[in-house]
Amino acid sequence: MSKVLTLTFALVLSAFGSNQAKADAILALGDSLTQGYGLIEQDGLVPQLRNYLAERDITVRVVNAGVSGDTSAGGLARVEWSLTNDITHMIVALGGNDVLRGLPPEVTRDNIDQILAIGQEYGLKMMVVGMLAPANYGADYKQSFDSLFPELAQKYDALYVESFFSAFLTGPDQSPEDVQPYLQSDGLHPNAEGVEKIVEFIGPEVQKLLKK
Repeated sequence: MSKVLTLTFALVLSAFGSNQAKADAILALGDSLTQGYGLIEQDGLVPQLRNYLAERDITVRVVNAGVSGDTSAGGLARVEWSLTNDITHMIVALGGNDVLRGLPPEVTRDNIDQILAIGQEYGLKMMVVGMLAPANYGADYKQSFDSLFPELAQKYDALYVESFFSAFLTGPDQSPEDVQPYLQSDGLHPNAEGVEKIVEFIGPEVQKLLKK
């Protein structure tokens, strides 16, 4: 084989390998809701999201980086070593355990700010999933906590999606009893049907994320 043909062949292989490396891969960085707490593996959020995308002929790898009980600080501590070279997108769904522990909203804001800054440094397209504080923490706490997610999403040009639990809200007159069929017995974590509704809720936004 001539040197010219050898060089041409090598360039073709190099281009093919480069294209393969750029296939979309999403890191789903979250807590027990992302991890799939209390569910068999195929019923969890990440497997159901994979199926949702596959059914729409979208080829993408979704990496489950959900850790049960994790706070925003825990997510920050592990985000960089979770970002392998093939990751192109990141979904950040943290904060639920922060509010359960009554952590100051400014602490959560700072941690998620740093997570998104790292994602930006890596050149990722990102999505932020919000979280809503309960009213019993007081109006000031709730306003500060609820608003940090859309504000940080805007700061980093990330897509913003309301709380996973917004998937269960169908109207202003809905009662807590209407949500129970979608939750496990602990009243906190979604069951398989609840996860299905969450995926239907966030699925179109994930499609938008992949097109960014």
